[in-house]
Amino acid sequence: MIDIFRTTEGALQRLTEITEGCWIAMTDPSATELMEIAEATGIEVDHLRAPLDEEERARIEVEENYTLILVDIPSLEKRNNKDRYVTIPLGIIVAKDYLITVCLEETSVLKCFIDGRVRDFYTYKKTRFILQILYRNASTFLQHLRTIDRKSEEIERKLHISTQNRELIDLLELEKSLVYFTTSLRSNEVVFEKMLKLETIKHYPEDEDLLEDLIIENKQAIEMANIYNGILTGIMGTFASIISNNQNLVMKLLAAITIVLSIPTMIASFYGMNFVNIPGKDNPYGFYFIVLAALILSAIIVFVFRKKKVF
Repeated sequence: MIDIFRTTEGALQRLTEITEGCWIAMTDPSATELMEIAEATGIEVDHLRAPLDEEERARIEVEENYTLILVDIPSLEKRNNKDRYVTIPLGIIVAKDYLITVCLEETSVLKCFIDGRVRDFYTYKKTRFILQILYRNASTFLQHLRTIDRKSEEIERKLHISTQNRELIDLLELEKSLVYFTTSLRSNEVVFEKMLKLETIKHYPEDEDLLEDLIIENKQAIEMANIYNGILTGIMGTFASIISNNQNLVMKLLAAITIVLSIPTMIASFYGMNFVNIPGKDNPYGFYFIVLAALILSAIIVFVFRKKKVF
């Protein structure tokens, strides 16, 4: 899908053709749409297609008439009826007369611009537009990180009363998401530092505040991702040890019960043998004496186990 926008008299308008100062937003474009934009703008198809590869790394490529900026953005996908956080590439192509964004799916990072929720946004101010996109991207990372933190706290509460592995698996998924986020944020930081040194992207004094906010927001996201990752790793290790310890306690209890029950079983087995001269055979109360003796021996073993805190 291809959408063309341009800021006119302070309002974002949708256009039907490419004009100077416009923003070309491409969302999961087809091969035909890629060729159409490539012919209209003179941009290589490979550069337009690069952000559509989920494994594409964040980087900057400077060409003669344009600059390609690839960054990672957060994305939420469904797997086994559960939310899973991943990252996907977002391509920003800066040319002389327009700016192009390419992404695999519709993302909140760009949708807020289309919905008019970003102040001082102009399509023809390309440097500020890029900084605003990167700032919104860092803010979106922070929002998802806070959501991950809330989910981890909820799972932790469940782990206090659960002995199953389902919660640990959920924590593992959150930990994997944090690894993706940390790697992507660091890659974005490298791209951002390189972008600041590019002469092809002009820098203006009025954008310095936005630039500082972007740096702070991105570093804060990296720090939060590292902190949450450490916390999740500690929680998983602790509760894995608790589950293993609980299993050992159950096995120890079952072993103790088996030993206690083995005493009456052994005595009954001895008296079940087909021998003529069995002690107490001629005593009318012999059966009761044997049962009583078995119970006394079992009680002694239980007492000893209790003293040793086996039970």
